[in-house]
Amino acid sequence: MKNFTTVNDIGDLHSAVKEALEIKADRFAYTDLGRNKTLLMVFFNSSLRTRLSTQKAAMNLGMNVIVLDVNQGAWKLETERGVIMDGDKAEHLLEAIPVMGCYCDVIGVRSFAGLKNRDEDYEERVINQFIKYSGRPVFSMEAATRHPLQSFADLITIEEFKEVERPKIVMTWAPHPKALPQAVPNSFAEWMNATDYDFVITHPHGYELDPKFVGNARVEYDQRKALEGADFVYAKNWSAYQAPDYGKVLSTDRNWTVDTEKMALTNHAFFMHCLPVRRNMIVTDDVIESPRSIVIPEAANREISAQTVLKRILESL
Repeated sequence: MKNFTTVNDIGDLHSAVKEALEIKADRFAYTDLGRNKTLLMVFFNSSLRTRLSTQKAAMNLGMNVIVLDVNQGAWKLETERGVIMDGDKAEHLLEAIPVMGCYCDVIGVRSFAGLKNRDEDYEERVINQFIKYSGRPVFSMEAATRHPLQSFADLITIEEFKEVERPKIVMTWAPHPKALPQAVPNSFAEWMNATDYDFVITHPHGYELDPKFVGNARVEYDQRKALEGADFVYAKNWSAYQAPDYGKVLSTDRNWTVDTEKMALTNHAFFMHCLPVRRNMIVTDDVIESPRSIVIPEAANREISAQTVLKRILESL
């Protein structure tokens, strides 16, 4: 595997999950694979799980790890071509990227959507520049439109916990006080559509996702109806995708918060969320603390998804 930015890069999902579970059973079986290899993790945005899990995964494989926080301790980087650089940005990404590539063997990039210009965000300019100019394999640690390491971990978690062969998975929008990107819901939808699960998306009017990510999923605007018989409930907020409201918060309706009453409509469903989560906005305390909440095992599997991806990239070097 050269680069990893979408579900299409992982290949057969059954094989990928099987390999991930084998890695989980013996995380240090491939420590020689990364010996004398260096991973550079480039963060344009904040991180907790992605930073810790990816660094741990690389260490499991015997890699050296360099972490660069672009906005703390590095030159401010210009990302747009053709700009007269007479402001506070001292270095252009087009010089910085090949320099970064000189110091490592693999690059992970985390760069969120700006939520101001939909076309620019959905062109994935930052991570695509790394792929084009670094000369190194590049994987996404969350980009403007997708978060594939999270979605891979979600898939692993569902496969571990499912109690029926073809579970019903419901991704539900939930309220949040700030405008959030569509990367996690886009990616989760993309990965779920690549399975044979019964997949449903529910959200208020105005929160329709890009149709290419919705795919064959059923869209239901009645949250309670969508949750009926669900085996897994994946709660997530996102801002509006459709123009002219792109990046806006259209609603903070607490009636969409996932609570005990909503979960009672399900088939004793497991509750999932990518974290961090706004308690009593996205989900109530009693739901996220319930025995059917699997947000911690889900987060733990971020190490496994990252290690599987890194292993495959190292094997291709």
